[in-house]
Amino acid sequence: MLKKQRFEAFISHFSENMPAAETELHYENPFQLLVAVVLSAQCTDKRINMVTPALFRDFPTPEHLAASHFDELYPYIKSVSYPSNKTKHLLGLGKMLAEDFGSEIPSTVPELIKLPGVGRKTANVITSVVWNQPNMAVDTHVFRVSRRLGLVPMTAKTPLEVEKQLVKHIPRQYIHLAHHWLILHGRYICLARRPKCEECAITHFCRFFEKNQGKTVLDQQDF
Repeated sequence: MLKKQRFEAFISHFSENMPAAETELHYENPFQLLVAVVLSAQCTDKRINMVTPALFRDFPTPEHLAASHFDELYPYIKSVSYPSNKTKHLLGLGKMLAEDFGSEIPSTVPELIKLPGVGRKTANVITSVVWNQPNMAVDTHVFRVSRRLGLVPMTAKTPLEVEKQLVKHIPRQYIHLAHHWLILHGRYICLARRPKCEECAITHFCRFFEKNQGKTVLDQQDF
């Protein structure tokens, strides 16, 4: 199957079956989403959603974070991955938002990545989720699934390479949705160690399935 056909099949399937895909992080405003995404690095959305209610209650604005200190903030997020670093990031993030951005969340990737704890992936998430900008955040699920499906060549070895390929071939109006399609498919069906091919509805255009039909999980090629 040609790459163009794979992308057409990908868009057709998910636009019909998952037209309103969205993040599983719980938030009520852009500030809360930014904080949640920063905390979610190398951590599960489920864990972050357990932590953020109390955090958002007691630190509802950037000013509240800016006025806090390490020993006060740390207990709220001590159960997430890398809590010390993330505590420092949130304190710096709150201060910069309050002092440099009037407590408003920047709407561009170059501005967002100036904030402590915010890299390109996080900036792409914020701009695509909040403003539906055609930016593609590449996490481990997006990286794995896009390569397995054959949307991206196996020679794409970095998140940025994968991002450029996806943005190039996915129509602009679908990019912010495609990010969630790939994440959710990777989270629940196309698992890293044991993909649930028997439950998958898109094996008809999946390169991984094409190459591994009839093989056991242990025989499958490393995608």
